[in-house]
Amino acid sequence: MTSFHIVLVEPQIPQNTGNIGRLCVATDCVLHLIHPLGFSTNQKELKRAGLDYWQHLQVYEWEHLEAFWQHYPLNMQHFFFSTKAQKLHFSADFSQGGFLYFGREDAGLNAQILKNYAHQTYKLPMKRGIRSINLATSVSAALYEGLRQSRFYEQF
Repeated sequence: MTSFHIVLVEPQIPQNTGNIGRLCVATDCVLHLIHPLGFSTNQKELKRAGLDYWQHLQVYEWEHLEAFWQHYPLNMQHFFFSTKAQKLHFSADFSQGGFLYFGREDAGLNAQILKNYAHQTYKLPMKRGIRSINLATSVSAALYEGLRQSRFYEQF
């Protein structure tokens, strides 16, 4: 059973997406790519970062976020990540798994999403004055906290 779905909204850097894809294979997660993408999924940089794991990845592409939400309706198991959030990800209840959303490397998630789902939006702790950390690093930190809480790692 898949515990987490990683949702990348309009990712721009193929190497980040490749690394996240590899992480998803290693943790038995599903990767969702929301268009428009800043790269082609056939790009060699994407495949190189994903190494030989890409062929084992459960990855789906969606034309836009609304199409994704039609298939996976929003509920409390959808968690949004932003440096603009007020709550740390340690306070989220990931015990049942869920959908972890991350925005573009250069802009993050849309401001309207952050406003509409503020109660489901979290940030990673960072020192003041630091704008952000790498997307793949952020996904990894959030996902491993989710795995710790949910104990889905025990199936590995």
